[in-house]
Amino acid sequence: MAVKLAAEDVCVHYWRERDPAPFLAVDGVTLDVNDGELLAIVGPSGCGKTTFLNAVDGLLDISGGSLTIDGTPVSGPGRDRAMVFQQPSLLPWRTVLANVAYGLELGGRHGRAERASIARDHIRLVGLAGFEDSYPTELSGGMQQRVNLARALATDPAMLLLDEPFASLDAQTREFMQLELLRIWGKDRKTALFITHDIKEAIYLADRVVVFTARPGRVREVLHIDLPRPRDLRVKRHPRFIEYEDRIWNCIEEEGGSARAGAVQ
Repeated sequence: MAVKLAAEDVCVHYWRERDPAPFLAVDGVTLDVNDGELLAIVGPSGCGKTTFLNAVDGLLDISGGSLTIDGTPVSGPGRDRAMVFQQPSLLPWRTVLANVAYGLELGGRHGRAERASIARDHIRLVGLAGFEDSYPTELSGGMQQRVNLARALATDPAMLLLDEPFASLDAQTREFMQLELLRIWGKDRKTALFITHDIKEAIYLADRVVVFTARPGRVREVLHIDLPRPRDLRVKRHPRFIEYEDRIWNCIEEEGGSARAGAVQ
């Protein structure tokens, strides 16, 4: 299987105004994301998961190692990637149709009629047909996040980056959105990198789950999720699913204990 994203010994530092020494957030991360794969990253809070994702998106410079997509070094944001953030961040003065078409407008590669057609197709894809003329304030949180996902997909990126996109939703809506994401992703198997705190969510969605250590983030373990696709919510009761969950929880508990011990010392 071809490699879409290659991270080799990636380090990311922050420089804070009141601290002359750089703050190491990600330390020597090496991992590949294969073409068509949905890979999830989990780990203790503050371990650098989102920092690594922002580096992949080109929003943060790496301070060591290399980061390439299709063999080309990441040097900044690009049309080959689209980010789905935790909050929908929709433009409140724009309709659903206009929000979904926004990325296409910025790209400048399509005329108005073509942008509208592409946007409508993706609105249907996420199950919001009939809401094209609605405004964000008229939508539920789950519906807003569907618009957010449609906006990212409409630009046809080579890679989809998702930063805890369902974290702010209630439990029932979150499970429904997980199911919907798998349905949408299954249509063309777009390469996706998914960040989450929810271990069950990671196992349910992903082909592989990467477990980060406590800060600074390093790769502690990579689990291949041997569960058949397509998946429905019943797979969360499968004995193998529970084994994966226990294994990841043990890793994170150990990392949390190590971090607390280090803070005491």
